[in-house]
Amino acid sequence: MATGAITEYIDVAQLALYGFWIFFAGLVVYLQRESMREGYPLVTEVEGKIGNELFPPPEAKKFLLHDGRTISVPLPVNEPELKATAVDGWPGAPIEPTGDPMLAGVGPGAYALREDAPERMLNGEPMIVPLRAEPSFSVAAQDADPRGMEVVGADGKVAGTVTECWVDRAEPQIRYLEVALPAQSGGRTVLLPMNFARIAIRHPFSIIDALLAPAQPGRYSAGGKVHVKSILASQFKDVPGIASHDQVTKLEEERITGYYAAGTLYAEPARQEPFL
Repeated sequence: MATGAITEYIDVAQLALYGFWIFFAGLVVYLQRESMREGYPLVTEVEGKIGNELFPPPEAKKFLLHDGRTISVPLPVNEPELKATAVDGWPGAPIEPTGDPMLAGVGPGAYALREDAPERMLNGEPMIVPLRAEPSFSVAAQDADPRGMEVVGADGKVAGTVTECWVDRAEPQIRYLEVALPAQSGGRTVLLPMNFARIAIRHPFSIIDALLAPAQPGRYSAGGKVHVKSILASQFKDVPGIASHDQVTKLEEERITGYYAAGTLYAEPARQEPFL
């Protein structure tokens, strides 16, 4: 009998291998079930029904959040109705938005159903706030101050005027521009994500003066405009709004950003056509 053999045909190494196979199979099942806590149950594309799963979903588990709240996952199915139809009946077929494509929430305008509460700092305060709510922040004198500038849409028309900047307290930078729309556009105030805006500045002085002269607040914004290429000036009136005057929730951020992103494809019919 070989050293380490339990019987004539089984030894410790063989038992260890079988044990590893059993452990690994159990690990695969455990990880697969735990992954079902996010994005499950799966819904079939064609019929819109919950599909069959290889493994059953896990039991609900409660997690304690840093602010003292608890959340139970998997979450209940709360997906909104898909505002789009498939062009054909096979899985993976392209979909076309129904109704207003800018508000359908599909394609480039798709967004996640995040929590309808603001992103918060470690001390519990909202992370993204307007400058009027955070006096310790200001626009650097060396940069253009967009407040007071006109906002120009992709059609070259003026959509409104920037009235305020919204800053990120965690990463000191401007996240949104607050835009006041004229009365003919509803007189609303909407947010414009900074990554969809381009500030064009006309310098009333020479390059040498810009390099050597001391910085002066407001000096670099003379004659400037804020250009937005994703949507037209007339489409600013339908930008999703916010419930609070001084804070924005994570869900509101998703909807706002999704609207401007949708404009990159749906703002004009020509954008959906081939380049050539």
